[in-house]
Amino acid sequence: MRKLKIGVIDLVAKGPTRNLWARTMHANLASIMPQTIAVWCEEEGHDVTFVCYTGLENPIEEFPETLDLVVIGTFSQGAQLAYALSNLFRSRGAVTVLGGPHARCYPQDAQKYFDYVLGFTGKDVIRDLLHDCSPHRPIGVHLSANGQPMTLPSVQERWKFIELSHRKAPWIKVVPMLGSMGCPYTCSFCIDSVVPYQPLEFDVMKADLRFLLGKFKRPIVGWHDPNFGIRFDDYLSAIEDAVPPDSVDFIAESSLSILSEPHMKRLKRNGFKMMLPGIESWQDFGNKSKTGKHSGIDKVQQISEQVNMILRYVPYVQTNFVFGLDIDEGTEPFGLTKHFLDITPGAYPAYLLLTAYGQAAPLNLEYQREGRVLPIPFYFLDSKRGMNMKPKNYTWETFYDNVIDLIKHNISWQSLFNGYKAIPHSTARWLNVIRVLPWFEQLKYYREIRRRLDVDPQFRPFLEGETTEIPQFYVERIRKSLGTLWEWLPEGALYHDPNAYLKSEENSLTQLEKSP
Repeated sequence: MRKLKIGVIDLVAKGPTRNLWARTMHANLASIMPQTIAVWCEEEGHDVTFVCYTGLENPIEEFPETLDLVVIGTFSQGAQLAYALSNLFRSRGAVTVLGGPHARCYPQDAQKYFDYVLGFTGKDVIRDLLHDCSPHRPIGVHLSANGQPMTLPSVQERWKFIELSHRKAPWIKVVPMLGSMGCPYTCSFCIDSVVPYQPLEFDVMKADLRFLLGKFKRPIVGWHDPNFGIRFDDYLSAIEDAVPPDSVDFIAESSLSILSEPHMKRLKRNGFKMMLPGIESWQDFGNKSKTGKHSGIDKVQQISEQVNMILRYVPYVQTNFVFGLDIDEGTEPFGLTKHFLDITPGAYPAYLLLTAYGQAAPLNLEYQREGRVLPIPFYFLDSKRGMNMKPKNYTWETFYDNVIDLIKHNISWQSLFNGYKAIPHSTARWLNVIRVLPWFEQLKYYREIRRRLDVDPQFRPFLEGETTEIPQFYVERIRKSLGTLWEWLPEGALYHDPNAYLKSEENSLTQLEKSP
């Protein structure tokens, strides 16, 4: 096998940006799998150039003029940028590969613009790809392992690529680590709900933590586990065995069912500074929050008491909510969230709008059968700007009116003052200040969507599923964001079939029925 020149791009941003959040934090949002693939390619004897694209650099100038293979990892919001980059690199003679969440969620669409599209990816998949490394056009090859890999390269093995990302982080430098894959919970909207829970090797984790203490005076580790601490005693014992108490600052996403007060005491003792529990809904998912059958105001009160308790042990808590679920109706979900914020002022809320990401979850088949999934351009599918599901119990007007009203409550002077006063730690206070700034932009965006529902003749028919013609409002935003790369966006790449998952399943069933 010949020695290849390989470029690996981790698309953290979906286009050029210079805002404060991007300059401060984008480099800390680097993913683990692009770094992993870079390590595997080097282990096979190839030359690798790695770039974490934060929106602050020109991704083309970061690479040699000629590359044999380009691997791009992205979420769906970066798909249009990824498609443009693939087209550009193909024009220079490179074979292109797409991995990451978008490749898993929309393989049928991605195959039109890449030579290879990756599902579950292990070292064997990468080895097979490297041995072939030939163009596959007009439709790329879909490669996937049977499940997630059992092992991944350690932090030490990924370190040279982590360092490249850290050079773009001016102050805070977060090291991405992974203790497990998959999730034991079955939230119907989540890509990890169908992936079996699998812990990774504790000895590797302990060695990596010791390694980081030799690199930083006080490392910051961000756990990328879908749900950290499922095997709580095992994980905390491993951390306690590896490093002295409170010598590493940890950030983790976990379920409220795990965050009891005895567990919080232990987490504090071991340096956990930021927790991101998912509340999701006031009417469902009681198994994650350990609220059982409690719902509505009873659940609000119970979770508020727990989150206020958590805030006594860690300085920063982000609570995650999903709106537009089929169980949502009227103003209650939004009103209950306002009340929660009033009685839990120290918590930072993150709001997601229900989005059906292709074949991320089996429930999406039901949505597609019902004709509720819209071809909102991928650029807007970040669970905030482009809800691609027609709400079951709301008109678009009432839904956005409620979302706008909730955000206005968030950024009222009273809410901001109460939140600032409730957080005693200066770093957490200023992080909240930085994170509040995008709320103003988000409010402006939602107000514009709401206005266009009334005045833009293209808008309502598109959001009601009466036409697939993409409103110019969306087109112009993507054009502006991509800048000079807009000219490399392939023809038709703004549109995708929102029912591709359903059609692929029906085709598979038909083929199965025809087989002897």
